[in-house]
Amino acid sequence: MQVLDVYAGKNALARIKQEGFSADLFDYMLGASGGPKWFVLAGLDRYIFPEFFAGRCRPLNIIGSSAGAFRFACFAQDDPLSAINRLAERYSQTVYSDKPTAKEITEKGRALLDYVLGEHGSEEIINNPIIKAHFIVAKCKGLTQFEAKPIQMTGLIASASANVLKRKWLEMFYQRYLFSSPNSDLALHDPNKMPSYSIPLTTTNLPQALMASGSIPIVIEGVKDIEGAPKGMYRDGGIIDYHFDLTFGPQKGLVLYPHFYSKPVPGWFDKSLKKRLPHATSYDDVVMLVPSDEFIASLPYGKIPDRKDFETMPAEQRIEYWQRVISQSDKLGQAFKDMYENQKIIETIQPIEFV
Repeated sequence: MQVLDVYAGKNALARIKQEGFSADLFDYMLGASGGPKWFVLAGLDRYIFPEFFAGRCRPLNIIGSSAGAFRFACFAQDDPLSAINRLAERYSQTVYSDKPTAKEITEKGRALLDYVLGEHGSEEIINNPIIKAHFIVAKCKGLTQFEAKPIQMTGLIASASANVLKRKWLEMFYQRYLFSSPNSDLALHDPNKMPSYSIPLTTTNLPQALMASGSIPIVIEGVKDIEGAPKGMYRDGGIIDYHFDLTFGPQKGLVLYPHFYSKPVPGWFDKSLKKRLPHATSYDDVVMLVPSDEFIASLPYGKIPDRKDFETMPAEQRIEYWQRVISQSDKLGQAFKDMYENQKIIETIQPIEFV
């Protein structure tokens, strides 16, 4: 069974065919939103974080939103393998009451983050000279900034409606903020010309920015007045950048993108918009690592985890299922390792065609 599919944009494919496949090709890595969907990528992270980029001498910019931001907070710590295992362990075993409030879910999220960062995680991320972390957060405008559910929901409906007409109109409701490692020169380019604002990470605002990046509207409380950033309400980075429609600079390297889907959608509100595709230019330099359909079919229940599992499965059943997926995901990490070491990626790589 082939467990891992590899896709590459036109520039990435040309470079790999000319230069072979190596970690030195990459200057960037992406981590998407998606909550528990991430569990299917755990095995890839367990190989990529501590091994694939081991011994690297030049900076690697890692850009994540929501669950991707939490993953990359692990990558930039001194012991990324231990950190990613802490995230997988604690997140997969999270249990809520029968009808959890946003407050309860928020408190569990903060506890998870504290456990993942540990005593020195924030300092390690900020001081990492090679792995440069960037966490995407959406600053709310208008009604979306309020916590009261009826008001916030009205703002969400308005922003979703505007997004249907034109993705750029999201900027009337949200602003993209990038909380970045100090002394980073990352440049982010949006083909829809939505602006981005960069804030340096500090030991104080790093956990605030991470929590905000995963603060799903309505479900989790937003984070108000993050230190070093303009006053206001900050929420889930996936609202604007769910699976990404961006290019990066100034370095000319490729983008490594482990993803649970072979066809990413740009923003959170685009999930139901079948014709809303990323721009081709956003994926010209991208290499995607994706679980194959055959591998997903082999998982318990024939699917990857998602947030609906909290509602449809008793806690004991859900935890067992999620941990089995995490365990089986190691096959993806091993497959990527084998492809890389044997240079079989060149034989199996497919062109990106969804754009």
